[in-house]
Amino acid sequence: MWSDDHGAFVTEGGEAGVVYAEVPLTAAVRRACRLSGPATRLHGGEESAAWRVGDKVVRISAYAKDLAEAEWCHRVAGAARAGGCTEAVVPLPLPGRADGATVMRIEGRTVSLWPYVDGVWVPKDNLESALAAARLLARLHRALAKVELPPRPRPSLLDVGQAAYDDPELHDPQLDNWLSDFTTRSRLWHPLHGDYYRGNLLTAHDDPTRIIGVLDWDEALVAPPEVEVAGAAMEFTPDFSENLAQPRQFAQTYRRSGGTAESLDDESLVQLMRHRLRRESVYFTQAAAQGVEQDEEDLDYHRRRLAAFTRLRP
Repeated sequence: MWSDDHGAFVTEGGEAGVVYAEVPLTAAVRRACRLSGPATRLHGGEESAAWRVGDKVVRISAYAKDLAEAEWCHRVAGAARAGGCTEAVVPLPLPGRADGATVMRIEGRTVSLWPYVDGVWVPKDNLESALAAARLLARLHRALAKVELPPRPRPSLLDVGQAAYDDPELHDPQLDNWLSDFTTRSRLWHPLHGDYYRGNLLTAHDDPTRIIGVLDWDEALVAPPEVEVAGAAMEFTPDFSENLAQPRQFAQTYRRSGGTAESLDDESLVQLMRHRLRRESVYFTQAAAQGVEQDEEDLDYHRRRLAAFTRLRP
């Protein structure tokens, strides 16, 4: 299985997915990546397609993406693994490249090569798996705590800077002011995964609490770690619940496991959850503008996300 772009690619032992990005594995990509043998189109992904060939996965974007941005995100993955988070899945150096590059452009698309990881998604609504994810997030943050990188070339999904929101439902000056104050007083900033949720984590086939892979680093960024903790706590809570008991437990488990983020009071937890909801809504709109097809299920999820953004307002 491999995961990518707010979806997941699933083969053996996984759950069914929907193919979004119709991107072929061409002869030119095969030659550049030195791939031979049968290829399996993996499922899911809104912006990229993934093809498994033997023990490798080649990821092909639906359109040209910034190579410098991709390399920056790959550096975060490599730093996490080098720092001791062995679950971090890192890209492979491209064949024949003396510079160690991990991304290239072929036929107008951005291409990278990854190891195949044999696992399954973290199951839905499984508290023990969610708490295992919290413990892993603490280790991931410790691995990245002292990593210094140049600025990310382009903004990430979770960037906390001020932004203009076209949708009136997303206007919230109180949240804007809170985020501005929060970022000003945050004591620690370091690289983060940026999209830490069950679709980007793999567990062992025989143990849903043993996470063996952290995938899809495209939204990596540098920010206060509390931003990621709150977002992940929300992602592992069923269906945008107003009950904060499980998000609190996720955050507390993370803290007890030695995570770098400060303790989150309820206001901070809720406002950072709402920050993620708002940024994901922007991402959804941008994806539609880029031609990503969104079915009624996607639209319903988006409507519920907007409703939660309003309902959770402190």
